[in-house]
Amino acid sequence: MGSPVVLGIESSCDETGAGLVRDGRLLGHALASSMDEHARFGGVVPEIAARAHVHALTPVVRGALADAGLRAADIGAVAVTTGPGLSGALQVGLAGAKGLAYALGVPLYGVHHLAGHVAADTLEHGPLPDPCMVLIVSGGHTSLLLVRDLARDRIVHLGDTLDDAAGECFDKVARVFGLPYPGGPAIDRTAREGDPRAVPFPRPLTAGPPEKRFTFSFSGLKTAAARWAESHHAGGRPLPVADGAAALQEAVADVLTRKAVAACSEHGVGTLVVVGGVAANSRVRALAEKRCTAAGITLRVPPLRLCTDNGAIIAAVGDLLVRAGAEPAPLDVSIDPSAPLEYAALHPVTAGRALAA
Repeated sequence: MGSPVVLGIESSCDETGAGLVRDGRLLGHALASSMDEHARFGGVVPEIAARAHVHALTPVVRGALADAGLRAADIGAVAVTTGPGLSGALQVGLAGAKGLAYALGVPLYGVHHLAGHVAADTLEHGPLPDPCMVLIVSGGHTSLLLVRDLARDRIVHLGDTLDDAAGECFDKVARVFGLPYPGGPAIDRTAREGDPRAVPFPRPLTAGPPEKRFTFSFSGLKTAAARWAESHHAGGRPLPVADGAAALQEAVADVLTRKAVAACSEHGVGTLVVVGGVAANSRVRALAEKRCTAAGITLRVPPLRLCTDNGAIIAAVGDLLVRAGAEPAPLDVSIDPSAPLEYAALHPVTAGRALAA
């Protein structure tokens, strides 16, 4: 008899996801996105996202069960993102997960969203080596982490972003360049026709004090790209968007991979895992592969479908927690929209319960 089937529910932003995992194997998943509803606003509108989750949650859970050929009665545990993310969006997913866990009489696990991105790679490449270096690059987060046992041990932050994350930089610059939302895929597509050496964009925090060597900052790069575009418009010259996109993408990929490989070397870690939505970027992948090969480091990157937000990655964390014998969350577990990443399990309790304790 193996481990129970874990249902994972993700609703931290504009994707509603459900996935089913058992013993490290993805059995089925389904995903709904409200991205098209946000595109005309140039970014995610929290109220629209929350309403979309309300409508999508039940069909997505049913879709994941159908994809796996399972029934609700086969679910042995429920894992759900409890933070970080948009408050209203998180509330919808948590309410649905609580209802399912209570109705089925199975344990509930609150999961940190970023731990889900880390666990995503286990669904494709098996257990993470102990230790490994993890580079998380997404719309709202850029972090360099030293990970041992994801389900049991505290996650060590070597560096985080001071301002704009890499994905935010892509989104904001894409808007300045006249490219559609979301900016990351648009930059990637447009860059294929450009020259990455055409514009000497800065490489933020690649030189300077030793304590900042693994810290990220993309706000200055965003500003440099905006000024470059403005100078063309002010001079009445056409904007060479492809060159700008290629040079911006090269700068981001250079900073990310340079710091990640240096962290591996400094800490004697032989495996780098690159995860999150920006891990889908073609140049980030190619440059990471090139630099890891040169340094003798094993590179692991999940397939594209597991890089972005989905329920499978949350189920993967739940599966690891179940198999590690982790304590389930209480049914009055609450959300934490700005939760720091310390452990994979995230079980904040309601204020009343915390005060009573």
